[in-house]
Amino acid sequence: MKNNVRVIREYMGISQTKLAKMAKISRPGLSTIENGHKQASLDTAWKIANALNVTVDDAFFNQNVRLVIQGINRSPAIVTNG
Repeated sequence: MKNNVRVIREYMGISQTKLAKMAKISRPGLSTIENGHKQASLDTAWKIANALNVTVDDAFFNQNVRLVIQGINRSPAIVTNG
């Protein structure tokens, strides 16, 4: 399934490894989701979107990624342990 995760992540200037840590998922798992080889579960989609500080809809379903990235603050969300 095509999604906007990679475009948003690269626009924000963060690596797959950093995003995976922020979202508390594996880097290989993130890679398969970004490449469209695997669909993210709702829980994983929420974790990724939250780490990117965007909605699940913008990260995974919005067809117009330009509009998505125009509204993004380039600072990733701060993830706390808790």
